Amino acid sequence: MITIKQKSNFLFECLPSFQEGYLDVKNGHKIYYEQYGNPDGKPVLFLHGGPGAGFSSSHKAFFDPKIFKVIFFDQRGSGKSIPYAETDNNNTETLIADIESLRNFLKIDHWYLFGGSWGSTLALLYGIHFPQRCLGFILRGIFLGTIDEINWFLYDIRKFFPEAYNKFISHVPITHRNNVLEWFYQQLRTNNRSLSLKAASVWAEYENSCSSLEYVERPVSGENALAIAKIETHYFINNCFIKDNFIVSNIHKIAKIPAVIVQGRHDVICPPFSALHLSRIWDASTIQIVEDAGHSAFEVSIGRKLINALHMIK
Repeated sequence: MITIKQKSNFLFECLPSFQEGYLDVKNGHKIYYEQYGNPDGKPVLFLHGGPGAGFSSSHKAFFDPKIFKVIFFDQRGSGKSIPYAETDNNNTETLIADIESLRNFLKIDHWYLFGGSWGSTLALLYGIHFPQRCLGFILRGIFLGTIDEINWFLYDIRKFFPEAYNKFISHVPITHRNNVLEWFYQQLRTNNRSLSLKAASVWAEYENSCSSLEYVERPVSGENALAIAKIETHYFINNCFIKDNFIVSNIHKIAKIPAVIVQGRHDVICPPFSALHLSRIWDASTIQIVEDAGHSAFEVSIGRKLINALHMIK
């Protein structure tokens, strides 16, 4: 949940979805999805971040419900998908397959992909695998799933948010501070439930406290934090199940598909160097650096750019 400090008249009213349900994607997983807006509108797939964050009703506010048919879904283990916080049979390959299964199930031929942070990663990977299904991309806070970006999150954010980092690291024994990821990974999988929930709260608070310049993120703790912490550490310890530099090496497969990249200048979760590099090698992309914003899509300047990008395709 997000408390907005600045009035955001540019956002659309969030209305009820016209369809919701579960899709059985096998291996014990059922993903929750909603269809929102105009049933005959331009189809847009919304890809949430994390991995593990899930989508929320507040994400509807970016989309004109008269123009767009927006497909939201909670990735495996996230949000309302079941089982909750499950990491078995949960990897990047299965998420890409789930997207394609959902497209087939909903009988959508082509769609736009809209995603930020990990959502941008998943959009790019889906596009590389299924370019013929993609009409275009609107991406925010680019994350290419590389080892350097993971290490940035785990160690280098302290250069900009030392107080948040020191609080984060204070929970890790000194003997484990050279491998913070491994320590959290183990804590989140211990049989001691209270230790797992505590580690999840610490992980989520660290990420939230560094994500925005304008907004106060309500604390995410306990069970609500478990999915994002457990699934993120699962993905990070496996290098996001992506061969390093895979996206950059394969961007030519979507080079001619238009894309708008919106990147906060002060985004320390997904810093601008990845977005700038991607824009240089993606022929059909344009990049907009937002000078007064960080990582959150709900920062006013970021939100306006995203809605403007959607306006271009409508």
